[in-house]
Amino acid sequence: MKKIILSGALILVAATSFSQLDRSVRPKAGTPPTINIKDSEVFTTENGITVILSENHKLPKVSIRLVTGSDPMNEGSKAGLSKIAGQLIMSGTTNRSKDKLDAEVDYIGATLNADGESMYLSCLTKHVEKGLTLMTDVLFNANFPDSEFERIKKQNESALLSAKSSPDEMSDNAERKANFPNGHPYGEIMTEATLAAINKTDIESYFKRVFTPRGSYLVIVGDVNKAQATEMVNKYFSTWKGGPVYKAELGEGQFNKGNRVIFVKKPGAVQSKVSISFPVKMKPGQPNQLPLTVTNGILGGGGFGTRLMQNLREDKAYTYGCYSGIDITDNGSWFSASGNFRNDVTDSAIVQILKELDNIGNSYVKESEINLTKSAMAGGFARSLENPQTIARFALNIIQNNLPKDYYQTYLKRLDAVNTENVLEMAQTYFTSKNCNIIVVGNEEIIEKLKVFDADGKIEMFDAFGNVAKEVKPADITKEQLIEKYVFATTGTTSMKAANKAIKKIKSVKQVMEMSAQQIPAPLTMTTYFVAPNKEAMKIEMQGMMIQKEYFDGKAGASSNMQTGKKDLTAEEIASKQKSAGLFPELTYATSGLKVEMVGIEEVNNTEAYVLKIVDGDKQSFDYYDTKSFMKIKSVSIQKEGDQVVEASRSFSDFKIVNGLQFPHKMSLMMGDLGLEGKVISIEVNGTVDETTFK
Repeated sequence: MKKIILSGALILVAATSFSQLDRSVRPKAGTPPTINIKDSEVFTTENGITVILSENHKLPKVSIRLVTGSDPMNEGSKAGLSKIAGQLIMSGTTNRSKDKLDAEVDYIGATLNADGESMYLSCLTKHVEKGLTLMTDVLFNANFPDSEFERIKKQNESALLSAKSSPDEMSDNAERKANFPNGHPYGEIMTEATLAAINKTDIESYFKRVFTPRGSYLVIVGDVNKAQATEMVNKYFSTWKGGPVYKAELGEGQFNKGNRVIFVKKPGAVQSKVSISFPVKMKPGQPNQLPLTVTNGILGGGGFGTRLMQNLREDKAYTYGCYSGIDITDNGSWFSASGNFRNDVTDSAIVQILKELDNIGNSYVKESEINLTKSAMAGGFARSLENPQTIARFALNIIQNNLPKDYYQTYLKRLDAVNTENVLEMAQTYFTSKNCNIIVVGNEEIIEKLKVFDADGKIEMFDAFGNVAKEVKPADITKEQLIEKYVFATTGTTSMKAANKAIKKIKSVKQVMEMSAQQIPAPLTMTTYFVAPNKEAMKIEMQGMMIQKEYFDGKAGASSNMQTGKKDLTAEEIASKQKSAGLFPELTYATSGLKVEMVGIEEVNNTEAYVLKIVDGDKQSFDYYDTKSFMKIKSVSIQKEGDQVVEASRSFSDFKIVNGLQFPHKMSLMMGDLGLEGKVISIEVNGTVDETTFK
């Protein structure tokens, strides 16, 4: 009975306490715990490798990551060397071809890959001996075969073509060049010229210099104990020899005195890519790194609650997203805030980003802002601990950056201690709105609006790879003269009468080209047709299967592909086709109603070219003609579709005469992120073309 009465009393006390809770007051957070992270085993081999072991026996798997200790190297006229070397490392050894190596890796269900400064192996515990045999074969015996070297270079040539049409890559390249001076590896960008300068001897020398045991780290994670790890390391890595680890003093970046505006031209763009960036004097593990990261999180580090997102997206509706980030490395650190904005609000967006950089350093942030950011960071840290790789990564960071041994154990306590005073101090110390690199990639129509942001009222013009853009030279001939010289060069004639006579002899042309791309598993066959006076068609096939087809019979046409089926050309599309139909559409420019303008002389792939701009409604084209041969070497089309811009570029080379006319026998085609390399298989002039081709 007493027991029952006592229980009732407890219930009454609990109910009374509950009724007195003030739910309008947020409960105080408890003291953040010290994280109990098991120390990794660390030992050093006789040949200078630091081994980090993190045991985890939950799954029968082992991963081994080799990280070299070299600092980034100055590559100069061979910028891109480390990237090419990294892509080639897995291309075969003196013992195994690439195909054999890939097959053996696949057979044990392993992952084995590499880049310019590391290698990684992951496999089941029972296959670790075989995995290490393959890994060390690559490490000791990589032979960089000529065929793979040429293939990788071709892939990168296509990637460089893509970079010229990618606002993000253009902006990143300009940002790196602006933040870091000449001679700093972070400011080196691969171009067509630097790629062409790289040879296989350079690759071999780079690999030998960087992949050396001294200063390297071997990070082992998974189902293996210290005795087993020690035995494996001694068995597979004790014979590895090499020179001293490469070290360099690279400096902290290039700091401005006043804002600097850099513009990268992207003709026809309906929106601008804006990046506001500057170097930061910070290295990993320094006391201010964590409060600075919190400060950036409040400004624009992620999510919809940041100041940049609330201002530029939610309030102003200038963009779908505006973010900021800080990259902190031992060789240079930098801040960047960026987004894509409509042309008409580009200058207004810059004003608002600079304003937010000012505001966060002018007054204390709200408690709600700092709490939201710290909660997100704490959650991310907690989730990372679920990955066994995290513990080993922590140990590697502690050793590489000379951090306190309990750096990660005390992370949550140090994060919780960051307050509004710290945030204000970080913003005032590291952020600036007065000494920024303001980088804009977009249409030239907005340039005049940008001069107000530069300390000297001038605009620096960069190209797609972050180099100072060469000025467009005025043309020394008219557009009519250029077209005439192009027709003469193509037909091998010296008068329009003779040229027209040669053109009239061409009743049809059928061209077959083989196209290949890194993203496509098998070659494509592209067949194009022309039938005088203005019929044209194109089909793309893969291994006999139709992928895409387009045709125009002079009055009507259609396109079809595997996804959307057949779609008839609209009246606007038919009208556009009629304006530019024929083997030489340039000959109709004077009467077609197209707006044609001679832009001047620009450099294209180290070749000077006359540039013609052709405008047809929302569609713009730029054609480039070699100033010496007068052959068309490049064509870029830009089509506005709603809020999007569809851009395609074609480059032509290897011209040969077929039936009296010059035809390019090689073509590079870029459509968005897809790059295709084409080689002509056959050209048939005045053959029979089936009428069903145009149906």
